[in-house]
Amino acid sequence: MLLLIPGPVMTRPEVRAAAGVDIAPWDFDFLDIYATVRARLLKLAHGTGGTHTVLPLPGCGHFITEAAIRSFIPPGGRLLIPMTGSYSDRMVRLAREAGRDPVPLPIVQMEKAPPAVVAAALERDPTIMHVGLVQSETGSGIAHDIDAIGAAVHAAGRRMIVDAVSAFGALPLDMTAHPEIDAAVFTANKCLEGLPGIAYVIARIDRLEQCAGVAGSWSFDLSDIYTQVVSRGDGRPRFTPPAQIINALHTALDFLEQEGGPAARLVRYTANMRTLYDGMIQLGLTPFVQPDHQGPIIVNMCAPADPAWNLQHFVDALKRRGVLISNFYNTPKPGFRIGCIGAITPPEMAGAVATMDQALNDIGVKTRAGETP
Repeated sequence: MLLLIPGPVMTRPEVRAAAGVDIAPWDFDFLDIYATVRARLLKLAHGTGGTHTVLPLPGCGHFITEAAIRSFIPPGGRLLIPMTGSYSDRMVRLAREAGRDPVPLPIVQMEKAPPAVVAAALERDPTIMHVGLVQSETGSGIAHDIDAIGAAVHAAGRRMIVDAVSAFGALPLDMTAHPEIDAAVFTANKCLEGLPGIAYVIARIDRLEQCAGVAGSWSFDLSDIYTQVVSRGDGRPRFTPPAQIINALHTALDFLEQEGGPAARLVRYTANMRTLYDGMIQLGLTPFVQPDHQGPIIVNMCAPADPAWNLQHFVDALKRRGVLISNFYNTPKPGFRIGCIGAITPPEMAGAVATMDQALNDIGVKTRAGETP
């Protein structure tokens, strides 16, 4: 089965095999793996030892995003969130339910977030101390410019939390070049091509030390996690760690290095996206995002304006032919999403396009163009 979703992604057999090893999570023989994975992740983020640290949190991307919001923003603190799509919606809810004050910033969801709009919003409201940005919005398929927005945040003297869940390991992130970033959060099961179950944050140590007792949650307190990591020094999660998943991530990082690092992986993902995007247009389908705004992680297509169109029927027809995509959409208008990340190549993506042509025929869709957003 060719898995084409935004995550968990298609993985290599060696990565899956690494998760099949029986490991005692607290065994001293495994401590080097915990520490080595953290060190490798810090290097990928261009973090600086003594300035930045990498902290683990078992769970999904929402867990680590909530942990960052709770840990770096005090109760009642205000967080400007460019409304990039469904994941910015979720950031708003996470902040609100944690007792923080999210400030949604409306933008055009089919375009990259404009840095000037972020800068203007910060200038208008000096009570906003943080910006929360979804670097890669898998609802729409847009990758937002973290460098330009970070520069605007830095110039305004504010702080930043980056949801890099579907970006880290491919899209650029330079923590040393962005002192305004308190935290960048991500998981193992997206561009790192690992398995789900472990999330990480790359954070500034000075900010962690200033935020003790802010979180209001033992489970999601990054300052407390940092204190424990420092006291033990081996980088284990505080509670039962998903050791097999971390072992699989260790193997996945080997393949990332062999490929040439995030820059080389981004080249492959971009080629996957281009093959898919252009191929879908040739099939008569309508993209949600125009080419100059389209990111390399996921492509979102508008639902065909044909009475025979049914997303689940389309998913089932693809699945019978060996391709699996998401069976839901999270844009205002119906559509379908296809992931470009994971252990897949442009030739496989070209084969998937041909399979989608067949699947559309299978369910009787003749009019393939969709309503432009």
